[in-house]
Amino acid sequence: MEYGFILTIFAIGFVGSYISGMLGIGGAIINYPMLLYIPAFIGVGSFTAYEVSGISAIQVFFATIGGVWAYRKGGHLNKPLILYMGGSVLIGSFIGGYGSQFMPENGINIVYGIIALIATIMMFIPKKRTDETPVNLVTFHKPAASLLAFLVGIGAGIVGAGGAFLLVPIMLVVLKIPTRMTIASSLAITLISSIGATIGKVTTGQFDYLPAFILILASLIAAPLGAKSGQKMNTNVLQTILAVLILGTTIKIWFDIF
Repeated sequence: MEYGFILTIFAIGFVGSYISGMLGIGGAIINYPMLLYIPAFIGVGSFTAYEVSGISAIQVFFATIGGVWAYRKGGHLNKPLILYMGGSVLIGSFIGGYGSQFMPENGINIVYGIIALIATIMMFIPKKRTDETPVNLVTFHKPAASLLAFLVGIGAGIVGAGGAFLLVPIMLVVLKIPTRMTIASSLAITLISSIGATIGKVTTGQFDYLPAFILILASLIAAPLGAKSGQKMNTNVLQTILAVLILGTTIKIWFDIF
């Protein structure tokens, strides 16, 4: 395998994982289009949508481990929220990850585009200010959290994502969770989700081990660094960065689909 290919994959993994740790997402929303387009564009290799979704699934798992570890002592991890949404998203992501083998390749891209479009719309919906709410006073609608997490898990499992790029706006807009708690808790929920997606992808052969290993290495280095940066940034800045990233990838994927 050429050094240019290795360096390209490592750079993609580092950038995606740094941003994922900073914004509380698994990184698939960023890594999926970068893996699909950048290696082929610069002429160092190419991946199918099946391979990208499989590689993304394992990368998300390790990126979120680093992010959760960095947030573990910050007091922002909401354990009931993680329990309800994590259990539901795990079941959904396994169903999506396993079932994706029966979909056409372009179908995976369409699912990604739909999820990203929904996430884009939700990120630009005005949000009630909840960032000053004390941690012990934060409540949420448990049935709604479980159902939404299950549905997100199915779609995220198909594209090899943890689903945080949709879980984050759901937690902010629908469940009214404070921003920093959303970022920290979504990493933990995404970690659980990525287990189901990874198992589904590996058991159906939608996996390329060497690029996945390179992304894992980059994730373990970059995700904790991004999480530390995110803890120091203004929450409005974090939401704006995430919204712009999701909007950009949504436009790109739908442009290519049509």
